[in-house]
Amino acid sequence: MRAEKNVSDTFSRSHPIADTVAPHFELAYMTVFRPFAAACCLLLSACALAAEPLLPQLQAYETDDSWRQPVSPFPLADNSWYIGTGTISAVLVKTPQGAVLIDGGLPQAAKMLLQHMHELGVQPGDLKLILSSHAHIDHAGPLAEVKRVAGARVLGNAESAVLLARGGSDDIHFGEGLTFPPVSVDRIIMDGEVVELGGMRFTAHFTPGHTPGSTSWTWHDQHDGKTLRIAYVDSLSTPGYRLIGNPRYPHIVDDYRRTFAVVRALPCDLLLTPHADGSGWTPAVTAAPHPKPMTCRAYADGAEAKFDAELNKQREARR
Repeated sequence: MRAEKNVSDTFSRSHPIADTVAPHFELAYMTVFRPFAAACCLLLSACALAAEPLLPQLQAYETDDSWRQPVSPFPLADNSWYIGTGTISAVLVKTPQGAVLIDGGLPQAAKMLLQHMHELGVQPGDLKLILSSHAHIDHAGPLAEVKRVAGARVLGNAESAVLLARGGSDDIHFGEGLTFPPVSVDRIIMDGEVVELGGMRFTAHFTPGHTPGSTSWTWHDQHDGKTLRIAYVDSLSTPGYRLIGNPRYPHIVDDYRRTFAVVRALPCDLLLTPHADGSGWTPAVTAAPHPKPMTCRAYADGAEAKFDAELNKQREARR
């Protein structure tokens, strides 16, 4: 009520007829102007909370809006941050000697990634290493541009190095349909190799199937004073893949089988996947971005069940 009293007092000191007018003025303020002001405040607040604009579509590869909807970075652990979009993951790990980026999303996400890094106090020159899950447009798309701006080194296995250098061209399953800016790998890694930066140790686990070079990554971080074993596990899906008699990938079924076993055995307190919703994440819901946590074993079991169903379907179709 203090503000309303001040309005009436000010009016009274300025006008001799205030004794009759001021009560009406105060009534008008209370019934018209104050609600109007409150509505304006609510409108401004809503605008401030509005989501960032969608990243543009690519003419050659249109996606769901959630793949292109930026979300505010949020912490996964003391040093690990989610900086991707509504359903396409990108993870930034900060260390005293620089930062590590794991995956990037679509090609048009490069500027968003650099902006999210800046918001977390990571300048382009602070990014030292880029790791990836697999060489598809929706995960490796912006890596060439981020590497160019930041000068970071890209690490990958020999299979991924070839696929990344081709920028998705001559893909085993998609041909020329899903190309992205080619990026060169600066260091070839081996299965089980540990990559270290600033006291953070990232272990490479070869998990071929989704692509011949698919790689999953594990590392330890801290959360609430306890060690957290984080697993960034590559996709295990078979989107339109030929699983039987594939001349470009003769041992694709064997690779998937081995990969399911590897994933089940990973150290895995917190599971992340290239498609965030594939492991129970909803990054766009900032108040509760991980409503349905999933174990690595459950992730592998679910993927293998779908794999078996698709394999049986293709076998039946050949009869």
